[in-house]
Amino acid sequence: MALDGIVTRAIVHELQGCIGGRISKIHQPNGHDVVLTLRAQRGNSKLLVSASPTYPRVHYTEKTFLNPTEAPMFCMLLRKHCEGAIIEEIRQIGMERIIHINVRQRDELGDVSVKRIIIELMGRHSNIILLDPVTGTILDGIHHVTPSISSYRVIMPGFAYTAPPEQHKSNPLEVSRTAFEDSYHAAEEEASRWLVNSFSGLSPLIAGEIAARGIASEGTVSTQAVVEGESRVEAGALWNAFEAVMGPVRDHLYTPVTGMNAKGKMIFSAVHLQSIQDLEKTYDTMSKCMEDYYGDKAERDTVKQRVSDLLRFLQNERSKNIKKLDNLNKDLLEADDADKFRLWGELLFASLHQVHKGDKSVELVNFYDEDQANITIQLDPLLTPSDNAQRYFKRYNKYKNSLAVIHEQLGKTKDEIDYLDNLLQQLSIASMNDIEEIRDELVQQGYLRDRNKKGKKKKKSDRPTVHQFTSSEGIDILVGKNNLQNEYVTNRLASSNDTWLHTKDIPGSHVVIRSTDFGEATLEEAAQLAAYFSQAKESSSVPVDYTFIRHVRKPSGAKPGFVIYDHQKTLFVTPNDELIKSLPSTIKNG
Repeated sequence: MALDGIVTRAIVHELQGCIGGRISKIHQPNGHDVVLTLRAQRGNSKLLVSASPTYPRVHYTEKTFLNPTEAPMFCMLLRKHCEGAIIEEIRQIGMERIIHINVRQRDELGDVSVKRIIIELMGRHSNIILLDPVTGTILDGIHHVTPSISSYRVIMPGFAYTAPPEQHKSNPLEVSRTAFEDSYHAAEEEASRWLVNSFSGLSPLIAGEIAARGIASEGTVSTQAVVEGESRVEAGALWNAFEAVMGPVRDHLYTPVTGMNAKGKMIFSAVHLQSIQDLEKTYDTMSKCMEDYYGDKAERDTVKQRVSDLLRFLQNERSKNIKKLDNLNKDLLEADDADKFRLWGELLFASLHQVHKGDKSVELVNFYDEDQANITIQLDPLLTPSDNAQRYFKRYNKYKNSLAVIHEQLGKTKDEIDYLDNLLQQLSIASMNDIEEIRDELVQQGYLRDRNKKGKKKKKSDRPTVHQFTSSEGIDILVGKNNLQNEYVTNRLASSNDTWLHTKDIPGSHVVIRSTDFGEATLEEAAQLAAYFSQAKESSSVPVDYTFIRHVRKPSGAKPGFVIYDHQKTLFVTPNDELIKSLPSTIKNG
């Protein structure tokens, strides 16, 4: 994991600006994240504290989070003890991935009360714990650890807090050169492995960087050729490389950076990495670096877990409809031969005197043909000539009648595939809240059973989530990320003279510019949003249609989100991830 003790130290140093500030709001958007709204000298800011087992982290954030209508119990407890509290201290424990935030507020009786928020960024063991530092008693943790899970430390209300087990490693900021070299000489491990095993806070990434620099300084091999310290390094060279990395860290001189290493993996660090091979990008602060690196990785992973059953269901439904389409096309080919059966029946009736019962075939003159060519007609030897003719007329009538049904079914099946493709595209960009709305739509459309039918009904707003962006000209742009949102944005929020955009013949979002007066910049940015939130996100020169809302309408009986439109114009854009991220955005219910 790239989030090591050095990154933690950089973040804690950055957070020192919060000391003396006040925690004005606390939200818990999901089961492992807490967002603290802080009011300090630097103005209002949001601090994301995540105990995600995959992406634990702490950093300032500019992202907008949709919070549940009912706050979880842990969030309610944090609000009780920490909302309105003054931040007195933020410190890192040694060089470990543990942060203590001490806050002070007055309790219900007016007495001063101090509480401690402990953030443990320990991979799958990550946690956020609220502690009474006077008694050392846990008030609660975002993740409970019961005695049956761990006999060493229990994270439950009322239990005494026990710190994570000591690793008995040296602090890399305090070691002397002599102690460093003596310890290294006594070891028989490769340089990078020895660094990780000997010093707290050093990840394999940083240890490999130090070892690589040490080898490169000996002139034996380039830094880029070394893969995480693959051999022993001379002690003096290793110390120099170690000090070159740790010296700036000791002095709080950080160079937050992201990039791609030689293995093609994206990495990030609080210090400059010579091992970055491509896509190097530096940042002013550690928070901006982490926000950019993690992006929506954490939410996407959670969404993937929650969406797997829907994805499987929709893919199965799509496969069934593709198979049905193939069968209908085969039926259509057969039905197209209907005129052939009519011709054979007529020729047989006109030539009954030439046909005898027991014949397996007969060759007759096709008097409909200009050249009067002969034609061979297959017969059922068990039937009379008249019955054979009747049999072909019945087949003709059957196929003729089925043509209309086949064409109707072909249209419905194609529409169904388009609808399923649209839902699959929406799932690919869905947030947690979007997933529930897609699930509700499938229940409404009769594809899924209502999971809450037998249990207690959840209170649901008839107004779905709305994603609102602000253009560089200050114009509001609404984006629907699923069919319920698309219908709400297009049919209920938009005015007749607002501008509506959608990718041409490509599944995607409905986008509405909520103004009659805007420039080319807003139109371009709205088209970018339409292309970005579509199936063509990774494509170039994506066609985007735009027209006034008054020219957009939903056909009677059409599937949710389906509309037809006219008077459109088309422009071509290539989705720009950086541009989309630069647009201010917010999420709200209706």
